[in-house]
Amino acid sequence: MTNTNTISKENKPTEEDYVIPEASDSFVITPYLKEVIDRAMLYLHAGYPVHFAGPSGTGKTTLAFHLAAQWGRPVTLLQGNEEFVTSDLTGKDIGYRKSKLVDNYIHSVVKTEEQMSRVWVDNRLTTACRKGDMLIYDEFNRSKAETNNVLLSVLAEGILNLPGLRGAGEGYMDVHPSFRAIFTSNPEEYAGTHKTQDALIDRMITIKLGHPDRDTEIEILHSRSGLDNEESAYIVDIVRELRGDEHKSKTSLRAGIAIAKILHHQNIKPRFGDRLFHAVCYDTLSMETAKVQHAGRSIFFEMVDDVIQKVCPPLESEPAKRNQSRKIKATE
Repeated sequence: MTNTNTISKENKPTEEDYVIPEASDSFVITPYLKEVIDRAMLYLHAGYPVHFAGPSGTGKTTLAFHLAAQWGRPVTLLQGNEEFVTSDLTGKDIGYRKSKLVDNYIHSVVKTEEQMSRVWVDNRLTTACRKGDMLIYDEFNRSKAETNNVLLSVLAEGILNLPGLRGAGEGYMDVHPSFRAIFTSNPEEYAGTHKTQDALIDRMITIKLGHPDRDTEIEILHSRSGLDNEESAYIVDIVRELRGDEHKSKTSLRAGIAIAKILHHQNIKPRFGDRLFHAVCYDTLSMETAKVQHAGRSIFFEMVDDVIQKVCPPLESEPAKRNQSRKIKATE
């Protein structure tokens, strides 16, 4: 008697990476951030999913991973995608398994029996619900609303609907009690985002994040770049000035961190009149700023120069610095 198994029409699934996050030593805790984290942990402990909503560069994803590290469960990461369909979240059939049984116990009699069954492979949402992982669904509103409908029963009733398994009698799955979810989203006016159905938003607790206070931004920039606090403050003030009422740029701290890292790496100081520093700012700051026009022409470079002059000390030549140092010593 022989028994053979084959799988036909199969596309081998890619092995997904599930990580156990660790708290980062560079993560900055300020009173502003501590309050946000404490509220989010309160909601997660009560069993509710947390939704960080806000503009790009406000630290939504970083906060999500920090919370996951505090929670201590493995993390399943999903990135919102316009091309996603429900099966990209839950799973799908990847082919068929064919089983053949040949019975020749009696040498003059041969019995052959064949069976064919579908092969199902879980995708990330199903795996997280089954194992009780922490799901981080980053920029979930980049996926279409109909794709995310599968989350409604998961978040409300703790049941995952799996239509593809109905034929096998496994069309529904109880969600593991340890399962938790953190969502992030950008504003709907951003390119590539979709309007989220009210029923889904109603099933999560939304924390709206804006740009943090100046002290928090300085601490974050210093921690992420290595630039000292005084020099970090100049970069933060440039970003905040461009973001203010007069300029109304969408420049985020992410651009400021990039500038600070470059300056620290090359030992450049943020000084008005340093042509290389000005060039780094031109190249790094938001392209939204570059769209600002007056009389039909871009005033981007003049605007950045004005902000640098307002915020940063002027570049001094080395001889001028030495002369100033001598004067100070002479007076002493």
